[in-house]
Amino acid sequence: MTLKSLRYWTIAILSLVIALVSYRFLVFGVELSMPAMAHHPESRALALYAHIGFAPVALAVMPFQFNARLRAGRPRLHRWLGRVYALAILISGVAGISLAINSAAGPVAGMGFGLLAVLWLATTARAVWLAMQRRIAEHQVWMIRSAALTFAAVTLRLYLPLLAVGFGFETGYLLVAWLCWVPNLIVVEWWLARRRAQPVA
Repeated sequence: MTLKSLRYWTIAILSLVIALVSYRFLVFGVELSMPAMAHHPESRALALYAHIGFAPVALAVMPFQFNARLRAGRPRLHRWLGRVYALAILISGVAGISLAINSAAGPVAGMGFGLLAVLWLATTARAVWLAMQRRIAEHQVWMIRSAALTFAAVTLRLYLPLLAVGFGFETGYLLVAWLCWVPNLIVVEWWLARRRAQPVA
């Protein structure tokens, strides 16, 4: 297995596992399964369930959109999955902004998650628009940025337990509001810049 394949399958498996596990709230409820989200009162129930219901859909679909074999062999399926991905982000992202504005975790955490939601919507909208314009190379670049923000759902769950142990849950939650996505975006921008600097064969 090449390094590229290992990277792809690591991201794909983590994304699919976290997407599946995210629906545990359907069995155990939000308070038991997602205590970090339990501070949202009943008045924001619609936004809460829209966010936690549709974000895993985007996370589960995302790896398939980067499967070169599927893109080449099943272009129609690729387009339909892209529509599902974009719609899930539209619903979950708008709901995420609403939750971030009214977050009981404080303005710093609210700003972190709110900016994540805004950039998630913006990068995905740009990617969709470029696809509609048949500017495929640019579309792929913006999809990579969108995917880095989608993957924040995974990095959040990897970092939060460690941060909670090291700093306490409240401080850890504040930190993870930024750490779950800012490093993802920095790594992706570095990788894109490195790729642009490589000579074309």
